[in-house]
Amino acid sequence: MELATTDQSAAKRFYGNLFGWTAKDSPMGAGTFYTMFALGGRPTGAAFTMSAQERSAGIPPHWQLYIAVPDADAAVRRAVELGGKVVHAALDVVTAGRMAVIEDPTGAIFSVWQARDHQGLGVYGENGGLCWADLQTRDREKAKKFYGGLFGWKFSPGKDKNPNGYQHIRNGQEYIGGLPEPRTMPAGVPPHWLAYIQSPDCDAQTVRARELGASILVQPTTVEGQLRFSVLADPQWAVFALFTPVR
Repeated sequence: MELATTDQSAAKRFYGNLFGWTAKDSPMGAGTFYTMFALGGRPTGAAFTMSAQERSAGIPPHWQLYIAVPDADAAVRRAVELGGKVVHAALDVVTAGRMAVIEDPTGAIFSVWQARDHQGLGVYGENGGLCWADLQTRDREKAKKFYGGLFGWKFSPGKDKNPNGYQHIRNGQEYIGGLPEPRTMPAGVPPHWLAYIQSPDCDAQTVRARELGASILVQPTTVEGQLRFSVLADPQWAVFALFTPVR
């Protein structure tokens, strides 16, 4: 997962204080740098400062999800066949890997990652690491056909078994995310992927995030009678969610 932000230094402070992430900067030229976040020495994400061109195009600060693939070029070709659009053609990121940026047929944007020297996340499903992702879209059937055809994902109703309610995304045998009901999308919000960071205490960490300058978009909420989550915007207004699972 990668943060596009308008204030990289402020983002390092915020996420460092909230999750205990450390930051390692690498120069990118012309006074810019790329930040790798880590927890206990294991990668949790990255960040960069958005260009003036991106800001003038109206692109807001955001978290971008990367999905692992064996062949980035093949993934791009297949995505186009399934009705997706190429936002950024496949390119090599030095020796770390090969990536491309894709827009799905409903308008949500994500990246694919063909790993070489850098495998991606080193922390997953642990406190302080990515643990889940929701695809917010108004056309779930079109999305399911696209992602099922591209990655082989399967989709099933949530705990209440209501086909019109929340749906889970399964990659092989692992549940990795979900499709909320389209009616939950606020008016004017475009389709997007929402990243969830695992928290030992969603309520307490939501309060801490607000103290650090975040805005609370969804107050801590109980799901299916047991899970707890909240949705936040960091001080630059990149949106993410906290998630405390059943123990």
